[in-house]
Amino acid sequence: MIPLMHDFDGERVLVFGGGSVGARKARRFATEASVVVVSPQFEADSFGGAELIRGAPTAESVDEWLTRIDPALVVAATDDPELNAAIDRAGKERGILRNRADESGDRDLGSVVVPATVRDDPVVVAVSTGARSPVVSRYLRQELEATIDGAGKMAELTGSLREELTGPDRRAALRAVVSSEAVWKALDTEGTNPRQVATDVIADATGESV
Repeated sequence: MIPLMHDFDGERVLVFGGGSVGARKARRFATEASVVVVSPQFEADSFGGAELIRGAPTAESVDEWLTRIDPALVVAATDDPELNAAIDRAGKERGILRNRADESGDRDLGSVVVPATVRDDPVVVAVSTGARSPVVSRYLRQELEATIDGAGKMAELTGSLREELTGPDRRAALRAVVSSEAVWKALDTEGTNPRQVATDVIADATGESV
């Protein structure tokens, strides 16, 4: 299994299942995609702003729902294994990405695992055990939260500097900034100028000015 990042901006995600699992999946994708949740009842408090459609899909009607919604990804999160299997088959036949919430272990082509993620935008770190041990993924996610704290600001800063640096030592300059405790501290301290600290670090490391 090879991890990939997929941009769901402007895409639609169809979730079958109105329980806690379906709600969690809906909230996850609603941060970026347009999410539709289909279920005869909705048991959770929040679906992240997803569109909720009250309906009782069957194995025979799944294809109609896929035609109606036309999703980039379909999530099978019902409490009926046979219905989940039908959703997975229908999605596979149409070449749609599928996530089956009640399935673990090996996956076939087009079947995706939604990993545990830690975000400090634009930095995103994903952790997956191939759906074998969600508890390990959650533990590692919690451990990583402190590790990447401030990484988003550092990514923004070095991204800006990368566009301005033109010399042969650009890579060394950026490595020096990322490795500098002074820059990390400046990013986390109000009233400081992280960019100035970074340019001083670059000048010391390479002699190049920004």
